[in-house]
Amino acid sequence: MNLSKRWLKEFVDLPEMPLRQFTEAITLSGSKVESWHTEGEEISKVVVGKVLSLEKHPDSDHLWITKTTVNEKEEPLQIVTGAQNLHIGDYVPVALHGSTLPGGKKIKKGKLRGVESNGMLCGITELGLTTHDFPSTIEDGIMVLTEQDGCKLQLGMDIREALGYNDTIVEFEITSNRPDCFSVIGLSREAAATFQLPLKLHTPQVKGGAGDCTGLLDVKIEAPDLCPIYTNRVIQNVRVKPSPLWMRERLRAMGVRPINNIVDITNYVMLEYGQPMHAFDLRSVEDRTIRVRRAKSGEIIKTLDGVEHTLTDKQLVIADSKKPMAIAGVMGGENSGIMDDTTTIVFESACFKGSSVRTTARDQGMRTEASGRYEKGLDSNNCIPAVNRACELVEMLDAGDVMDGILIDDHSDKEKHRIRFEPEWTNRFLHTDISADEMKKILVKLECEFDGDDIAVPTFRPDLVHKADIAEEIARYYGYNKIQSKKLPGGAEGVITEKQHFMRNVNRTMLALGADEIMTYSFFSPKSYDKILMPQDSPLRKSVTLRNPLGEDTSIMRTTALPSMLEVLARNYNNRNPEACLYELAGEYIPTEPDKLPIEKTSLVCGMYGEDYDFSTAKGILEELLRHLDLTDWDIAACSDAYSFHPGRCAKLTAGEDTLGVIGEIHPNVLENFSIGTRAYVFILDTAVLQNHAVAARVFKPLPKFPAVSRDLALICDADTPVLELEKAIQRGTGKLLEHISVFDVYRGKQITLGKKSVALSIVLRSAAATLTDEQINGAVNKAIKELEKIGAVLRS
Repeated sequence: MNLSKRWLKEFVDLPEMPLRQFTEAITLSGSKVESWHTEGEEISKVVVGKVLSLEKHPDSDHLWITKTTVNEKEEPLQIVTGAQNLHIGDYVPVALHGSTLPGGKKIKKGKLRGVESNGMLCGITELGLTTHDFPSTIEDGIMVLTEQDGCKLQLGMDIREALGYNDTIVEFEITSNRPDCFSVIGLSREAAATFQLPLKLHTPQVKGGAGDCTGLLDVKIEAPDLCPIYTNRVIQNVRVKPSPLWMRERLRAMGVRPINNIVDITNYVMLEYGQPMHAFDLRSVEDRTIRVRRAKSGEIIKTLDGVEHTLTDKQLVIADSKKPMAIAGVMGGENSGIMDDTTTIVFESACFKGSSVRTTARDQGMRTEASGRYEKGLDSNNCIPAVNRACELVEMLDAGDVMDGILIDDHSDKEKHRIRFEPEWTNRFLHTDISADEMKKILVKLECEFDGDDIAVPTFRPDLVHKADIAEEIARYYGYNKIQSKKLPGGAEGVITEKQHFMRNVNRTMLALGADEIMTYSFFSPKSYDKILMPQDSPLRKSVTLRNPLGEDTSIMRTTALPSMLEVLARNYNNRNPEACLYELAGEYIPTEPDKLPIEKTSLVCGMYGEDYDFSTAKGILEELLRHLDLTDWDIAACSDAYSFHPGRCAKLTAGEDTLGVIGEIHPNVLENFSIGTRAYVFILDTAVLQNHAVAARVFKPLPKFPAVSRDLALICDADTPVLELEKAIQRGTGKLLEHISVFDVYRGKQITLGKKSVALSIVLRSAAATLTDEQINGAVNKAIKELEKIGAVLRS
């Protein structure tokens, strides 16, 4: 719901305050503000000017050279224009040198066909407006400002002020239980209560005098369970013309397009009172009879949008003696609409059952502004004030002559809902100590009445049903920030599980390592398995199938999250993101028995591409993650049977006897299937295995008391021997004395036998019990050398 600040001030005298202060205060009191903006805020340095002279361009058939003044004390501006609708003396919008127009368009002085032009004369579309906003203008020419349209013709005035195009619009998120707030008056009530200011409501005054409408129409409700009240007022001698500027401004600010005075009046009342209205041409009402009845099954009506609708006997219509004239609460019929030669109209203001309107609008596929309000449940007591307000506006705008009297069939319940006033219960419920008098003051501000110990709730507040609702009203206007926080009664306290704690640790670590978290859907297309080259006989192809999927692309639950990660990498690559490092704690679903819930598991999937990412980078991120999780009993071994990965650049990960996951470069064919035009690297870890082997709690280790000893080993081994195998052999030989091992050189060249390589490693030895002796050091190194010889590695001579 949009709210015009200019319209709001008609009902509440708000003091000058920053807009943020207003929005924060009214949000805190329960009316949530989504956003706000000011009309024409992109427009700058555009002012009102007057055309003093027109001269044909010497080098063009369609261009004109104008002398235009924006200040009588300054020299006129020479501006070249191609518009053909200008005359001397016209007032026009002038975009000066350095001005800005909607869309970020900048205007600077320059030359057109060799003639200097110091700015631009603006058309209506260039200002972000339409001919509905200013009916006397044309779309393909310069906007000529006229008093007829309500424009201010003061030279040099900012064009936004001259056009009334500077209102501030606040967008509210209104919950469905507050139908009263779908109106300017409803939001004004909230603002008045929030800032403790008086609410200035206006009682419509209708002069009438065009005769008595009693007996002019036979109005009857035949379905009172769906329509508790139906009212009409009649307008003669209708004079259709544009609405005045102030009304067009307010409608535009609220997001409604101005049409003409009659249509605008019905829209204006709907926005102001929250009561939808409709206008019939009296000539279209057969036998001067109006019946509010259920439609006949198969009955057809063509609505104002030109679409034919077949009705059912569960839907409510407004009908004359022969045909339906409108679908109640949704849209009027084409045969009853206002024509150019309409002379007498009938205003309708009624209250329809919300559930009936909602199902009718849904079944007919016709959601409208009116149905959106009716389906939330409107106040039947609002019908008469609304129709009277429409007639008052007719007289104010000289749009016709109002007849005396109201045609009405009323079955509504006028009794106000009553709730017991229990201050003690409210204080216990809110954990507050608010006096009964203060509670009453708050409720009186909300137009509640007191009858002894009972609260009479205003009929426009259908959400106030129980004493808890009253407590909520007291809390939000007393101030949530004044209510002290207290624990809920009972001993239960929220705690995170070990798994949640572990997952948070994984999340924090991956973010610290420079990866960005993503979240993808848990369902995808069966074709995703083909795209990652999954074998046809793979058990992972057996997936949980959705009974009512959104489409084939989302028809099964995933058993592997690899396709989801590759889809996101592909999207980033094709959007020209030069690099990406992403991860997801992804849910995977393994089916069990038919009609049984699947096994849900979580995998950590990390994918990357770009100049700074390769296999070593991916392995480094993996190792740092496992180190941070204190997982020490893990191993890695090259493999060539992981179908989605490059057979020579892939490794399997194990933790003890369990399979931990896989890491590697994605297979070129898979990259092509996902339209990724560069190398990509992925590792996938089973988080259940990861958690089982990770150290749950870290133990403090004191700083070492005794010095370390380092030794360097230069080894010759087969070229295809993994360095990791060399490190494992050294670890077996040195045992508990080994503190650290690192590779600092790998060499292949003329000085090494073909098919061999030289690997230089640095090992650090230390004992926690005493300083190592030469005998201990040499013994540990010799044992390491023997272990190395077992795998074909010898000391380099």
